[in-house]
Amino acid sequence: MRILAIDTALDICAACVAADDAESPLSAESLSMERGHAEALLPLIERVIARVEGGFGAIDRVAVTVGPGSYTGLRVGLSAARAIGLATGKPVVGVGTLSALLAPLLADAGEGLIAAAVDARHGAVYVQALGPGDGLAPAHLAVEAAAERLAGNGPVLLVGSGAPLLAAALATRGVAARIAGISAPDIASVASLGFVADPDHALPRPMYLRGPDARPQDHARIARR
Repeated sequence: MRILAIDTALDICAACVAADDAESPLSAESLSMERGHAEALLPLIERVIARVEGGFGAIDRVAVTVGPGSYTGLRVGLSAARAIGLATGKPVVGVGTLSALLAPLLADAGEGLIAAAVDARHGAVYVQALGPGDGLAPAHLAVEAAAERLAGNGPVLLVGSGAPLLAAALATRGVAARIAGISAPDIASVASLGFVADPDHALPRPMYLRGPDARPQDHARIARR
């Protein structure tokens, strides 16, 4: 099986083509960026596909990160993945951003937790953890609340842009925390998770763990008649 993986959830625009019988992607490219995903993604995908024999016709599946992440970035990636799936007739699967961050750490989990934390601003993080007990399902939590949930499960190996915030909060609780130093998912990890995803359940829909920041002002509402 060959898969086209796309990631625009965070401060990166990336795509790769990977085969389930190859250790590394057949073609891959990533660009660091805070804005401009919409302009950069399709040319990037075209370059990645051009380096693969058979082009889009050789792709069996499309995988795309569904969040949490930037609202605009997610929409760009999801729209591109759906369009490619529709044009090629291939299934499209969604991959969680936090799961993709965690994937490379599974081999180093040891006896403690591995946790992915993305800075959600305003003193909060998007967080997911795997390890002893039930772990922690993807959630949007205040940093202190996240640290409280993770404390008591041994040392914690952290990854993601929110890792320094969470490590500091864990340290005040006497919990040893080590940061893996990865701020965005490896596109190869997105592909790996896409291979095993069930198209009937891993749908390409945005994962929003909190409500929008912008809300209409009450005094500006127009009264209904």
